[in-house]
Amino acid sequence: MFRDLFSGSDWWLLPSIGLAAVVLLVVLIDVSRVVRYIPNARLGVVEKLWSSSGSVKAGLLALGGEAGFQPDVRRGGFHFFTPFQYRMHICPMVSVTQGKIGYVFARDGRDLPAGQTLAENAHVSDFRDVRAFLAGGGQKGPQRKVLREGTHIINPALFVVMTEEATYSMPLESQEQAYYDKMREVLDQRRAFTPVVIRGASDSTDSDLLAVVTVHDGPPLARDDLLAADVGDRHNSFQEPEAFLAAGGRRGRQERVLVEGTYYINRLFATVELIRKTVIPVGFVGVVVSYTGRWGKDLSGTEYSHGELVETGCRGVWRDPMMPGKYAFNTYAGKIELVPTTNFVLMWQSGSSGSNFDSNLREITLITKDAFEPLLPLSVVVHIDYKKAPMVVQRFGNVKQLVEQTLDPMVSSYFKNVSQTRTFIQLIQSRSELQAGASVDMRERFRAYSLEFQEVLIGTPKPQAGDTQIENIMSQLRDRQIAREQVETFAQKQIAADKLRELNEAEKRAQKQAELTASLVDISIKDNQGAALVKAAERRREEVSLLAQGDKFRQENEGAGRASAIRAIGDAEASAMKAKSDALEGEGADKQLMQTVMLRMAEAFETAKVPLVPQIQLGGGNGSESNAFGTLLALMSSMRARDLVAGGHGTS
Repeated sequence: MFRDLFSGSDWWLLPSIGLAAVVLLVVLIDVSRVVRYIPNARLGVVEKLWSSSGSVKAGLLALGGEAGFQPDVRRGGFHFFTPFQYRMHICPMVSVTQGKIGYVFARDGRDLPAGQTLAENAHVSDFRDVRAFLAGGGQKGPQRKVLREGTHIINPALFVVMTEEATYSMPLESQEQAYYDKMREVLDQRRAFTPVVIRGASDSTDSDLLAVVTVHDGPPLARDDLLAADVGDRHNSFQEPEAFLAAGGRRGRQERVLVEGTYYINRLFATVELIRKTVIPVGFVGVVVSYTGRWGKDLSGTEYSHGELVETGCRGVWRDPMMPGKYAFNTYAGKIELVPTTNFVLMWQSGSSGSNFDSNLREITLITKDAFEPLLPLSVVVHIDYKKAPMVVQRFGNVKQLVEQTLDPMVSSYFKNVSQTRTFIQLIQSRSELQAGASVDMRERFRAYSLEFQEVLIGTPKPQAGDTQIENIMSQLRDRQIAREQVETFAQKQIAADKLRELNEAEKRAQKQAELTASLVDISIKDNQGAALVKAAERRREEVSLLAQGDKFRQENEGAGRASAIRAIGDAEASAMKAKSDALEGEGADKQLMQTVMLRMAEAFETAKVPLVPQIQLGGGNGSESNAFGTLLALMSSMRARDLVAGGHGTS
């Protein structure tokens, strides 16, 4: 028959016709969608173009064979369909990276009721079975259940799945696409695709933390509650939202915290805030002021009237403080006031601080009895019994308020009152007495505030800015003290000089000891020799005495003889001179006297061997000779003049 149709040279058209027929058949199969191939790494979403049952009346997927997206997906391979009735959408499988989280959004299902944030999955939690999800009452919107690492066969016509890398869904309308873009921004801001990782203590800055959880779904808190009460750990640390809500969990910030570990938490259901753990150092206790919990019974006793102390876990100030250590304490559930249990110092001095509680303290302004206004710096050592620490916090709020609102006015008033009874000099000189008295007086006052007073240390009063009078007084006191010290110093120097002199004498004596010993021996020898000489002299004296007595006797005899002879001679001369005088009466007597005088003087000059004319002559005031010879000449002249006068007189 083909030969009849094609004759001669037309047989070469047969291969072309066959190829065209094959192409036409392939095109017909493709257009009619009778056979569809799905790669094994993908899935197919079936869309029914027409059906005798009509189109979907409600919802997005056709659960009863209607036209529309079918609930069941097709896996890899060849699939046969009725021609021109179905369309196949090839989509990738959902892949969640290991250690990451995937979020599921349902495009169809029951609407969420008012007050509910996420779709519940208590009864429908298998996203692979779309028919069961919708038939079981699955809700549209973001789901409470999240996807963990792995590959998931999920119908993208019903579910939109977001991972850190991609968004898995069928093509969306512009408004719907904008909604999911917004949801991705929220997830990125909350770092929702990464699990919550809390590290323990290490050198890094993000270590030694805890997580405070805020739940965004569930019933709201009661009127007086600030935090949601702990409902136990049946919810696996907020990783199972349905279990949390079933246990009575409420939305809001949770009292329960998370510590070290990794938690796969749906960040649309709950967000976390990392805070540091509470450390109570050694030397302190922590008094807990709780904002949550049940109302407890007052345990402070009848004698304490400044507030209630409750048991641990109740709302209020806990009676039992927390001992030193590290605690996973939720700082939103309350606060911990650190109270020192070791001695701490409060310094009333500008620019100095003995603890963290005296930063606002300044020197106390005093008014003395003599109207001076000095500034008094002082320090007070205080101790708080750890068992009484809750009472201090209940009464004053914290230690800093205790210091500024109570201790500062009390201590300032005490020293102001004391200073008015003393002058400025007395205030300085009686500091130790004032300090001892203050220690006794303030001990009872501190005990009234549940404090233990240890010691007060008073500094030196100093002037206020611009006050020079106090400095003048201080200068005078210093000058007095310097004078006293100088007197004492001079006395000590004198004693030291005396001691130094004695030391030098001792050293010199020691150095000359050999010579001193030799001299002492010489002295002894000299003494012995002198004694011998004295003995010899005494014997000599005795001999001389005996000889002198003999000479005396002899001389007395000789003297007596001589005296008799001289007396006889004198008597003879006197008789002769008398006779001469008698013979030379008048002029003859004077001449005889002069002759005798000159004779005696000549004998005297001869015996004395004195020159008649001195070799050196000193002129007198009247120009006369002042020697013996001159005297003699003067005598002779006077006698001559008298003779002349006498001769003239006789002549006349």
